Formats: sequence, structure tokens, C-alpha cells
Amino acid sequence: MHQLTVFFDGNCPLCAREISLLKQLDTMQRLHFENIYATDFVSRYPYIDVVSADKRLHGELANGQIITGQDVTAKAWGLVGHHRWLQILRWPVIRWFADLAYLFFARFRHPIARLFGSKSCEDDNCKF
Repeated sequence: MHQLTVFFDGNCPLCAREISLLKQLDTMQRLHFENIYATDFVSRYPYIDVVSADKRLHGELANGQIITGQDVTAKAWGLVGHHRWLQILRWPVIRWFADLAYLFFARFRHPIARLFGSKSCEDDNCKF
């Protein structure tokens, strides 16, 4: 059974790269990934609001608890045994600043991706 389901923006090239890397590193099959823009997503996950999930990364723990933002990122990387330093971003004072930076990134992830030359995934440019 998966320990974390990550609900990600399948139209985001930066997101696609991170998901692809996490998939490669997830040798213990602890993670499960769901594209919030899959045609049947809403019917399979009616309790996940796509608009909210587009604004802030969402994840679901094995016990059904929903986590968001950097909590998802830190948990996912921790489960695959990499980037353990991300846990520092969850420390109380640092958390506040890290979450603000994350919200900025999340809001502008598509223009940031274009700035670095990434193309949109909408035309099937990103493979999962």
C-alpha cells in the first residue's frame, strides 16, 4: 500500500520533471501519483478540489489525511530517501518563510518554466 498519494499538475513541465524523478527513486513503491487534470480525476477523487490543488500541491497520506504544499514535497522526498534537508523547511520559523516562497513558486510555476525554456505539457510534451 502506498504511503502518500501526490496530486500534481500534469500540465506543468517543472512538476513533471519532479514527478518523473520521484518515480525513478521510489523503488519501494511508497508513492502514488495522480494528475489533477486527468479526465476521470474528479470522479475518482471528488474530495480533492482541482482549483485548490492547482494553487497548492496536495497529497493524501495512507490514513486519509490531506496535506498540502511543502509538507507534500518534504514527505515525498523523505519517503524515497533523498533531499532529507527539506525537513528543515518544516521547522516552525523557517516553515513560514518557506511556505511563502512555495506559494510564490506555485502561482508562477508556468512562467518560471518558460523562463528556463520548458514547454507546456498540454501538447503531451511531458511524459509520466
